Amino acid sequence: MTEPLCVLVTRPAGQAQGLCELIEAAGARAIPLPAIEILPPSDSTDMDRAVDALDQYDLAVFISVNAVQSGLAAIQSVRNWPDTLKLATVGPASAAAVAASGLTVDLHPAQSYSSEGLLELDELQDMHGRRVVIFRGNGGRDTLHDALKARGAQVEYVEVYRRGCPQDGGELVQLLRQGRLDVITATSNESLQNLYDMAGPEGQPLLRQLPLVIASNRQAALAARLGFSQGAVIAGHASDDAMFTAIQALAASLS
Repeated sequence: MTEPLCVLVTRPAGQAQGLCELIEAAGARAIPLPAIEILPPSDSTDMDRAVDALDQYDLAVFISVNAVQSGLAAIQSVRNWPDTLKLATVGPASAAAVAASGLTVDLHPAQSYSSEGLLELDELQDMHGRRVVIFRGNGGRDTLHDALKARGAQVEYVEVYRRGCPQDGGELVQLLRQGRLDVITATSNESLQNLYDMAGPEGQPLLRQLPLVIASNRQAALAARLGFSQGAVIAGHASDDAMFTAIQALAASLS
């Protein structure tokens, strides 16, 4: 009897269920193992200031599901969302998280779920005189900030969470030693790098031999630098549906 495909899902704790259910429903096995920890911001000063000044912004952008969950929770615990403030997200998962909070997303990409996709929207072409706040985690790309600023906006970052690397890679190394993993999924450069670091010197040679399902070309470039030898299927974006479709494509190529 052929063993079911075993897929490692590296989404943060509390965010892996949707993809795991899709994988299991297709007859494969999903193993959730977070490669990113979501932590409170190191300093809440900027967040407190932004909440107080929320009426003064024209556009608020939530860069990820984590930004929505952390940022909106902080905002809605002390005040209502201003009627005049437009809300934007980068992808459908973030938009769904906004909807779950009772608010409506005004702007989000229709297809290209990225900062670049958001920047293609007609409403964001001429930004002169507009004030924008971007809620995000620590670090990340400056693409959206720089482009909106170049178009005339005043743009501010507010860190609403920090990403950390789980320190205990023992479970991962054990799975690799036992040969129980067939496919690795990762939806960001940081999750892929963290997973590699968690594997350590013992697990890294085994990890590099496994095929990847990832969200972007940027991740493919990182995988090549890290020495992954089996290539990768690129989902195009990090939604559960896109990742699952890519997993199915990889499974078909392995059968």
